[in-house]
Order: sequence, then structure tokens, then C-alpha cells
Amino acid sequence: MKESSWLNLPGLSLSVKALFTGYIFVVGLGLMMAGAQIMLTHGMADGKFGLSVDDIVYSYYGNRNGSKLESKLHGSMKDKATPEENLTMIKWAREGADEATWNSTIKPIVDAKCAMCHVNIPTLPNVTKYDVIKEIAAVDHGAEIGSLTRVSHIHLFGISFIFFFVGLIFSMAVGFRPWIKAVIIFIPFAFLIVDIASWWLTKMNPNFAYFVIIGGFGYSVAAAIMLFTSLYQMWIMPFKGQSSIENTWKG
Repeated sequence: MKESSWLNLPGLSLSVKALFTGYIFVVGLGLMMAGAQIMLTHGMADGKFGLSVDDIVYSYYGNRNGSKLESKLHGSMKDKATPEENLTMIKWAREGADEATWNSTIKPIVDAKCAMCHVNIPTLPNVTKYDVIKEIAAVDHGAEIGSLTRVSHIHLFGISFIFFFVGLIFSMAVGFRPWIKAVIIFIPFAFLIVDIASWWLTKMNPNFAYFVIIGGFGYSVAAAIMLFTSLYQMWIMPFKGQSSIENTWKG
């Protein structure tokens, strides 16, 4: 009996190709949205658009010369109030964030410019309360341990599932030496660990901020290679009349 050798991307049935292609498109869109979210949050930590080492340091190690309030007013919240109002709030934070000035000067600004979002969106701190904003006005020590723990386990579980299925699809690609394909499949998992570990290391020492960028860049490139290669071999190769008899799952 002739051994079956159909298990490769160009030789998949139309329904399986449709399943894999739908998954790839959704995951690809999700990765782009994740990149946009990073640019709009961490990418504005230093007050300038675009992700930089300073953004990473401010996000995880903190700005030990200022407060989270000051960082936000220089960054993503800069356009929510006038420059004069921002300066007033920053000066108040630097001078100790006393309650008397809060009641007379700062609270009216917060109520007018910040309350609309911070009161009605559960994920945002309610800065209309003095106790809440006083903490934000304290010296910025970066990400809190509890928050870092929560985000780390969510990323490790969630993103590893994404890479598992992306790698599973790519494992059926033809034309690669087995060891090269294995390395490409493994790279995203390795760089994901580097990325998450560097959050914690940067929390302790800002010099590790470079590894956050390296980790994110590494798994993004490897994932892009697998996604585009899979699409090409499922659709472009058959369109060009190219096929393969390779059983990609054969040991």
C-alpha cells in the first residue's frame, strides 16, 4: 500500500484552508491591534508618540523623579486639559498634594476635565476622590507587583495559545529543513519568556528595558514569518500550479 503523503499546506482541502485562513486573519488583526494599544499606552509614557526605551523604563521601573500623575499629564492625558491646568496639577503633586489645595484648586479641574471618563469607566482610577489621586500623585515607582503578576500570567497563557496554533499550522509548511522549521516554531515561545521576564527585571533595574523591545520584536517577526508563509503555501502555491508530496508530520 502506498504511504499517504498529503499532510502539507498546499495539499489541504478547501475547508481546512478556510479554517486556517480565518484564524490567521483574526490573529493577524489582533496582533496589529495589540501593537496599536502598546503605542497608545506604553508608547506615550515619556510624552512622545512612538515606543522607546524611556517608555519601557517609565512603564515598569517608573519615573523616580516624578509621579504617575505627572507622567500621564506629559503623555497620554496631555491634551485633556489646558497646558496651564496641567502645570497647576503637576506643581501640586510635586509640592506634596495637600488636601486644602486639592479642594480649592485641583478638584474643579479634575471634575471638569477628567471625571467624564474616570468616574464612568471601571478600569480607570476614580481620580475625583482625593485618596485615589493622592496615590497617583506620589513618586512613580512603575508597575505594581500585583498588576505585573496579573498581566504576566494572562500574557503567558493567552499568547502561548496563539503561538501554539500558529506553529501548528506552520508545521505543515513545505520546503524547510526540519531543524529550521523547528527553530522558527520555537522562537516565539522563547522570546515571549524573554519579554515577560524583562518586565520584572526592568522593574528592578531600568537597564533591562532593552530586552522588553527585543522580546516583543523577536516573537513578532517569527509570528509574521509563519503567518505569511502559511497563507502563501495554502493559496499562492496551488494557484501557480505548485504542489508537494511531502508528509510534513512524518518523523
